[in-house]
Amino acid sequence: MRRSFRKFSLGFGALAAVLAIVAPATGQMHGDADVHRTLDAFHQAASDADFDAYMGLFADDAVFLGTDATERWSRDEFAEYVAAAFGRGRGWTYRPVARWVRVSGDGATAWFDERLENDSYGDTRGSGVLVRTADGWKVAQYNLTIPIPNALAREVVARIREGGGG
Repeated sequence: MRRSFRKFSLGFGALAAVLAIVAPATGQMHGDADVHRTLDAFHQAASDADFDAYMGLFADDAVFLGTDATERWSRDEFAEYVAAAFGRGRGWTYRPVARWVRVSGDGATAWFDERLENDSYGDTRGSGVLVRTADGWKVAQYNLTIPIPNALAREVVARIREGGGG
């Protein structure tokens, strides 16, 4: 169960105590509850290989940035990739571990970053932008990355250069 706080005044100590009690055991979720529900639905639809539900959560002019440097897809381009994958009955499962959300003052835009677990890729990160529409929050940009520990960065960069990636 994920919870969100409305603006109210608490002292720092009281706020820290409340956050410690409310933070879910499975991870830390901070920010707007509606954005969390949208992102949770986004990940669930991908895991279920539910094309209509998944693509229905993207804004019309959305962009998806994948883990490969060449993966920058418009919504329509990404929909073709998703349809092919989901058509084979294969989705992808990314489990949120922690998520941070910030909503603009006018409530029209939300920015997020999240740590995710994936069986194949391990610890990953998603970040992006959602826009509020008449139909609720929609993903305007999603960026999926595989964080590389600093101690391994030079080796990974060298291997990518050797392989011609990027």
